[in-house]
Amino acid sequence: MVDFASKARKIEQRISRTVDAAVVEFVGRTASSPIEIVHTVLDRAETEIQDIGRGRRVFPFNRVRVQVMSGSGDKELRARIAAVMDGPPSLADRLVERLKSSGCTIDRIETTIVYVRRRGADWTDADFHVGFDRADLPVNNSEARTPRADPAAPRLKLTVLKGMAEQRSYAFTAGRVDIGRRSDVVDQRQRLIRTNHVAFTEEGADENRTVSRRHAHIEFSEQDGCYRLWDDRSAHGTTVIRNGRAIKVPAGARGARVETDDEIVLGHARLRVAIEKKS
Repeated sequence: MVDFASKARKIEQRISRTVDAAVVEFVGRTASSPIEIVHTVLDRAETEIQDIGRGRRVFPFNRVRVQVMSGSGDKELRARIAAVMDGPPSLADRLVERLKSSGCTIDRIETTIVYVRRRGADWTDADFHVGFDRADLPVNNSEARTPRADPAAPRLKLTVLKGMAEQRSYAFTAGRVDIGRRSDVVDQRQRLIRTNHVAFTEEGADENRTVSRRHAHIEFSEQDGCYRLWDDRSAHGTTVIRNGRAIKVPAGARGARVETDDEIVLGHARLRVAIEKKS
């Protein structure tokens, strides 16, 4: 006896899949935001780490290939993905940092983004796929995407005194240092609008909730020969504590000079400043 109902369901499913694929190709959008893809890549990479004994851990791959569904001519989608993947920090930089924080010794990893019209049969995600591989990579020092150091700037060290950040201390000799809550700040359309170099976590200490996602930034002023701190119109304000005196940092001003042993107050969180003078 022919099961007409079962056949009808199968035909309906095939039609539904065909229509869904056509819609994705026509609209040219991915349901996953670029930053969601980035975090999936990082999480998947972490699951591939292997313990090799005596407390040592390795990541067995040096290449990551991300395939993303994209309709023909979808320039907006590709531009948004490129902006997030290229950074700063780039996807490769994020991977190296995540793997190092998980106990792996790794200095370099190659990432590739490929746009495809159809979903692969082995994909575990609806609109993108992450694959890992290992190969001999050519040596190319230009691929090291670290912030450019300012030769005139002394080394700036920021140590977390109150609140919880991704690291306890940070050191910079580069241009602008953005400070805020969470490392990646996105808008309502999930587009990356800022990457914080000093990133307080979303969870943890109560003080963290008083740190705005775009709270403040520090830059070295060649004209003044010093580091200056700006408030980026934060909700709870920014203050410099120097020798027991509070110096309010107004938004949109010239910024406030910061010196060694200053404390930067971000809402209720605090950082200590140390500036190493050049010899």
